Amino acid sequence: KIVLVTPEIPYNTGAIGRTCVALGLELILIKPYGFSLDEKAVRRAGTRYWQHVQLSEYDTWSDFLADRKPAHDSIYCFEEHGTQSFYEPDYQHDCYLVFGCESSGLPSEIIESMKDRLFNVPMRSTVVRSLNLANVATAVIYQAMRPQLGG
Repeated sequence: KIVLVTPEIPYNTGAIGRTCVALGLELILIKPYGFSLDEKAVRRAGTRYWQHVQLSEYDTWSDFLADRKPAHDSIYCFEEHGTQSFYEPDYQHDCYLVFGCESSGLPSEIIESMKDRLFNVPMRSTVVRSLNLANVATAVIYQAMRPQLGG
């Protein structure tokens, strides 16, 4: 399951939704969004696949936790300053891959409560501060699903 917390850029959400459709994953969105899900940019990035996205929405992170009741160790949060590489974990089959918004990442409440569950996508260059959310999510998704995809 892919969780986007307060996504801001419709193209990224659409592209991640398309990846979810390709791999049979649920896309969970936590409000508020920086766009409307009806925007052309979301549909354009998801192309004709957006209608097939298994989409769930929550008003807050707390609502998501209360409804889903995920085990702490089934949550993997991805942050630029995560202390562990995304290559390290053995991802659980039914896990939640959590990404923050494009401009500021995950909210401090999530970072504080998930300190031991923060991962990063390593970068070699000091020139690049961060990667595009859709690119990071796709890299993480494929790494997490590697055993299931025959990698």
